[in-house]
Amino acid sequence: MMPEYRSDYHTPVLLEEAVALMEITPSACCVDLTFGGGGHSRRILRALGPEGSLYAFDQDRDARANCPDDARFHFVESNFRFLRGALRWRGVTQVDAVLADLGVSSHHFDEAERGFSFRAEAPLDMRMNQRGAMTAADVANGYSNEELTRVLRDWGELDTPWKVANCIERARAQRPLATTGDLVEAVRPCTPRKEEAKFLTKLFQALRIEVNGEMEALKMALEQSLRVLRPGGRLVVISYHSLEDRLVKNFMRSGNFEGRVEKDFYGRPQAPFEVVTRKALVPSDEEVARNPRSRSARLRCAVKRVDAEVQP
Repeated sequence: MMPEYRSDYHTPVLLEEAVALMEITPSACCVDLTFGGGGHSRRILRALGPEGSLYAFDQDRDARANCPDDARFHFVESNFRFLRGALRWRGVTQVDAVLADLGVSSHHFDEAERGFSFRAEAPLDMRMNQRGAMTAADVANGYSNEELTRVLRDWGELDTPWKVANCIERARAQRPLATTGDLVEAVRPCTPRKEEAKFLTKLFQALRIEVNGEMEALKMALEQSLRVLRPGGRLVVISYHSLEDRLVKNFMRSGNFEGRVEKDFYGRPQAPFEVVTRKALVPSDEEVARNPRSRSARLRCAVKRVDAEVQP
């Protein structure tokens, strides 16, 4: 029996749309790269028959409490960057569909002590995997001005990352930044009054991505998805900011992260995927009203070509 879904942990975004794009057959072998509260996984299990199977990844031990009691379900306590190796260790070499909902779970924002939100005073942590060594405090206090500027520019896409880095550097010279409140106060001199929430969201996003190595992990997961998908298999990804969406869009379009489409001798495109969603799907007005955190979601899907050339 599957326990009731914990909507307090995370509300799944674009649930029906994402599962429909997976085109699940009763005997399919599926992967949910971001288990979280289990909303997408439970919907996938409903679409599977008795002979189907689902492998769900999550590096956060808190997510294990959400696992359904279902013989078809297999929880993999691991970062999705290790997708291929984790599946091979379990005797799985090919799958029919891979789903990734890249958003941070509501659980992480709402559990103040995890330090993901600027709206609550908490230790400056931001680790998805609490066994990880580096925290956001380590980044804020230990990175050089140049390294901080890079993080704020590349992962936060802040307009003046050097100014923000300078603010952090000046504040930490007085005393280490230990809490989310310390960080907010440190950057107050360069925080725009009219766009404070947007600015702080980008700042916290930048540190979170750096702490968890999110962009590199996403690249690895996408590349491995291509390898484990059978010909005709489907890759479905929900992203929440332009950095993620750009990587996903380029990879589905070309098989690389620059969006560079290779051509054969006759000038024919050699992309390993056929894109299903020419334009990203977005939540309906009704869904955004129910779940405001879904407003930035972008859903894309691609099918692995039968003739795709993939490195072993």
